[in-house]
Amino acid sequence: MKPLQDRRILVTRRSEQSRSLVDALSALGATVVEVPLIAQEPPEDGGPLDRALGRLASYEWLAFTSANAVDAVADRLDQLGGKLPARLRLASVGPATAHAIAERFTGRGVDLQPVSRYRAEGLVEAFRALDLAGQHVLLPVSDRARDTLAAGLRAQGARVETVIAYRTVTPGDASDRLQGVLAEPLDLVILASPSAVDGLTGILGERARGLAVAVIGPVTEQAARDAGLDVRIVASPATAQGLTTAAQGFFEKRPDRG
Repeated sequence: MKPLQDRRILVTRRSEQSRSLVDALSALGATVVEVPLIAQEPPEDGGPLDRALGRLASYEWLAFTSANAVDAVADRLDQLGGKLPARLRLASVGPATAHAIAERFTGRGVDLQPVSRYRAEGLVEAFRALDLAGQHVLLPVSDRARDTLAAGLRAQGARVETVIAYRTVTPGDASDRLQGVLAEPLDLVILASPSAVDGLTGILGERARGLAVAVIGPVTEQAARDAGLDVRIVASPATAQGLTTAAQGFFEKRPDRG
């Protein structure tokens, strides 16, 4: 019998971002259902992003804190007929974002990435190995982004320009789909961002507190706990593999379904 046999697990990321996680859980026997709780929309005012992308040659660094930001920048560059300057260095918050960079920007790799702390704080630490004094850094973010990275780089002497690259919204069909999924018992709900926490609680309200939750990373963990959710698993490292391993260990210690 496989470790996650007959365990019903809800994944709340977009399919294109969760494929490795879904495949890994399915390989262990889990029944995986997918209901994306986050969708991307263009910024209400796209002018700042367009202007920043039009002068990419003036920046030393382009720093990404999510695969969503990579997609937003790549999509808009395609629409504008632009491309990344060869001398522009790229920073990634972690492996998933680095993978998105490699996929969306052919021939480009990541110049800087945290060794283990795959979040804004880890990227701030990674930059400490460099001399950022006077360096111009572009930081494309969501409308809900924390200021951690921008503040940390400014403290190192960088000139940081933050632009809204996309808005995070709840998909219009998420409520109906989620209610349908909950018609049968769930063993685990996976949340990968504070926005997913907001989406879940916004749809289910108090009912969300009765669900066992797994989170990727300490920022999402804090958001989930602040929302009163029942956090059972915190992935370490904050990757799909880290979450899969943690879920396997959790259910091996909990053979019952109570």
